[in-house]
Amino acid sequence: MKGLSKPFPASKIHFRVGATDKDKTKGLALAYIDARDVMERLDEVIGAERWQCEYPFVGCCRIGIKVGEEWVWKSNGAGQTDVEGDKGQYSDSFKRAAVLWGIGRYLYDLGNMWVKIKPQGRSHAIAETPRLPSWAIPDGFDEKPKAQDQDPFNGKKDELISLCEQTDSDFQRVESWIMAVTRLVGFDDAPQINLTELKKETA
Repeated sequence: MKGLSKPFPASKIHFRVGATDKDKTKGLALAYIDARDVMERLDEVIGAERWQCEYPFVGCCRIGIKVGEEWVWKSNGAGQTDVEGDKGQYSDSFKRAAVLWGIGRYLYDLGNMWVKIKPQGRSHAIAETPRLPSWAIPDGFDEKPKAQDQDPFNGKKDELISLCEQTDSDFQRVESWIMAVTRLVGFDDAPQINLTELKKETA
């Protein structure tokens, strides 16, 4: 069943807007896949006759896969969506149950991807599609870096250090780091930290 966890082609990955900056010019791109693609993956890897799903109650889906002569079940749930209501709830709970079998789980490892957004009705839409890392496409999945090998500063650690190394106290250094990270990431709202209390602790 290893094939269940393989990434989908980039064309199958969709994005919706999560959190936004205060100017509503950038947003967090949240990746997702369609329920139909999950079904096709199960058919392809497991076989259409060796998997099934059911909804024991509203908001919960469980997917069963026949392993040998036994059925193994995994379940998960979801709330109603703002867009599709009950239909979206059934679809989301199905996809979340599929994640427990490894389908699309790698999408949770993409991290925060801030991109340009544009108005769309009463909400916003992605204006530029994020570029997926090599390990998140079928050909490069086996090259996925370990967590300790990933760079949380996206290659800008040296620049961050240079922006902060001139400070005279721990408090000023912390404050500089907050503002530097904020500026480099392009997110206007700095973390909500009580700097007055922090100053007392670092004095």
